[in-house]
Formats: sequence, C-alpha cells, structure tokens
Amino acid sequence: MVIGVESLSKALDHILKGKSKSKTLVVLTAPAGKEFSNKLASAWAKKYEHLVLVAGRYEGFDERIKTVVKKGLGFSVQEISIGPYVLTGGEIPALIIVDATARQIPGVLGKDTSLEETRYGIGMPVYTRPELFKFKSKGYKVPAVLLSGDHAKIDKWRRNRGNK
Repeated sequence: MVIGVESLSKALDHILKGKSKSKTLVVLTAPAGKEFSNKLASAWAKKYEHLVLVAGRYEGFDERIKTVVKKGLGFSVQEISIGPYVLTGGEIPALIIVDATARQIPGVLGKDTSLEETRYGIGMPVYTRPELFKFKSKGYKVPAVLLSGDHAKIDKWRRNRGNK
C-alpha cells in the first residue's frame, strides 16, 4: 500500500492553510529517512510552532508528495526514521516524535530541570527504597554516596555516571 499524492496533497493543503512557512515543518515518517534523535527534537521544539506529522503505511508515500509540499505548498519537509528497522506503519514513530519533541517545549514537563538529558545525561541510574533489597539470599544496595546527604558528592557522582 502506498499513500497517494492526490489525497495527501489535498489534506496537507487544508491543514497548512494559514500556517507560517518558516515556523511549520512537515514530517514524513519513513524507514529510509534521517534518523531521529533527541538533538533533533530539541532543535525542532525551538524552531517550529507546528509539526505536521504524516505517518506512512507499509510502502510509504508517493514520492511526488515531497515536491508538492516544498514547491507547490512552500513548506519544509523532512523524511524521518526512528531507527534502522522497518515497521508496518509510521504511527508509532509519529508518537515517538511527538513525545520527544513536546518534552523539549518549556513548561510541558512542569519545570526545566525535569529534562534529564540537560542535567546528567540520558540513562542515569535511579534507585528506590528500601536502601537494601534482598532477593534470593543476596543483598542489593543503593550506592552509599546517594544516602550520604552530601549534595556536592551526590552531584559529582551523578556527573561522573552521566559521562559513561
């Protein structure tokens, strides 16, 4: 199945009416597109007011849609992939793009310090209570520095862990 140029062009023409050409990006989800990243999500959140996501299905889009969006409608268009694999449709990649980009918009997470990647890096280990968890006769501890109450040492530990 390929999404046809005629119906998609009409839909995009209707959706894009009145939108700023410099503040709007049309994103086509496609396995062969540029790989999506947190860096890209952050840049989009700063640059664009509107992202129009078009989720491909099975074999994608009629190739002419990119030219229609760029030349016929005058908007920027990018094909984006969420990874080096093929899915049955672009709906899940579209959700990933929405979530990763929206969280970069000030106020979406409640406070700017909620962005883990701007604090210590992605993948920072986190712990819960109890401090000592026992499972099958073995003990698993929270690192002692995190229990110390010494915020400078905790911050240093997190910065060092974030670089790994």
